[in-house]
Amino acid sequence: MAAWRSIARDASSILIGQLATIGFGVADTLMAGRASSEDLAALSVGAAFYISIFIGLTGVVQALIPVVGQHHGSGHPRLVGRAFQQGVWLALGLAVPAMLLMFFPDALLALTDITPEVAQRTREYLFWLGWGLPLALLLRCYSALNQGMSRPLLVTMLQLGGLALKLPLNAWLVFGGGAVPALGVKGCALATLLVLALQLLVAWVMLWRLPIYAPFRLWHDWEGPRWSDQKELLRLGLPAGASYFVEVTAFTLMAVFISHFGTTALAGHQIVANLASVAYMLPLSIAVATGAQVAQLRGAGNAQGAWHAGSQGIGMAVGLSVGLGLGLFVLRGPIVSAYSLDPAVRTIALQLFVFIAIYQIFDAAQVTTAFALRSFRIAVAPAVAYVVSLWGIGLAGGWVLGFNFGGHIPRALHGASGFWAANLAALALVATLLLLMYRRLGRGFMQTAQPLARP
Repeated sequence: MAAWRSIARDASSILIGQLATIGFGVADTLMAGRASSEDLAALSVGAAFYISIFIGLTGVVQALIPVVGQHHGSGHPRLVGRAFQQGVWLALGLAVPAMLLMFFPDALLALTDITPEVAQRTREYLFWLGWGLPLALLLRCYSALNQGMSRPLLVTMLQLGGLALKLPLNAWLVFGGGAVPALGVKGCALATLLVLALQLLVAWVMLWRLPIYAPFRLWHDWEGPRWSDQKELLRLGLPAGASYFVEVTAFTLMAVFISHFGTTALAGHQIVANLASVAYMLPLSIAVATGAQVAQLRGAGNAQGAWHAGSQGIGMAVGLSVGLGLGLFVLRGPIVSAYSLDPAVRTIALQLFVFIAIYQIFDAAQVTTAFALRSFRIAVAPAVAYVVSLWGIGLAGGWVLGFNFGGHIPRALHGASGFWAANLAALALVATLLLLMYRRLGRGFMQTAQPLARP
């Protein structure tokens, strides 16, 4: 099967699952917004903090994808099982300090300008999500195992089942019913925690019972943490996690800064940010499938084919995201109306929509290229590119524009619009840098690369 067909097949399954997962955030935003503006503002700040931590740690754990892909491509199922075991230990080790950050968020809240009521709701939201963080990271290990061997369908089914449970449970806990009072944004976190626990239980049963996992001997001779294996995962995972962290904080910390412009501006930003996260699932799904395909071809010793597979994945992601961005811009009116009943919030959200169409193109290019590079074990240079571009230009530039530093910034770029404009420019730069790295890889490394030594 041609590489692009394999990528498209796997990406379509991954996309459905990713949309189901991001559906958690959409449900939270829609229901919190209809509960109150305070709940929506608390969700905006709390979700920014949680996502910054979780996505950064996910980047580390997802080092399993290329590792599993290479072992699977080279025909060593026992090494796949060992990599999974080490991934579980890594996820648990990462979860402990992250939970403490979730339980004690006052240092973050001090950076915002939210009201005491919104701050208290944010603390409650983060407390309950903190208990769900280790469950979510363990589920990422299960996802990475399946995605690394290009069998994402079981993960997708698990994610769809989670969304089917999340929606009614969310509505019940947010708005109340029966003996349960209306919990607002805290109800969003409690619903997520319960769903994650059930998903993890189902995943464990599948790993134990399904014959497709038998060759990996996942539960036989379970090993404790092995430094050599942990070092392999960390060597790839830490730069990837840093890239994820920089990318997501450059995006989510906008919520912290935009909070200084008031609850209405923050709520409008949250609508557009949530929608951008949903749109991101399309290129992310293609990126995951591309990375797995590249890793498997490298494991099989076909380095040249691996590079071409990555190129096809990048082209596919960019092409589809052009159409997606245009569609979102055309439908911006009814989309925003579905999120909020507040006219002032809608006005701000509609103003920010001008950035969405172009944003999708660069987002698709950077994420797919990054996954392809990591499958070639190139992770440090992309991490540096993310830091320089997204923090140096995105956040710092957003501060200059948004707060009218120097007093000569055009009025159209004041407030939330300034942060979005700077983030768009930064994303364009990082996408360009990563594409240049991948092009150089094709010209230089691919002529000299030797097939991977079999373990």
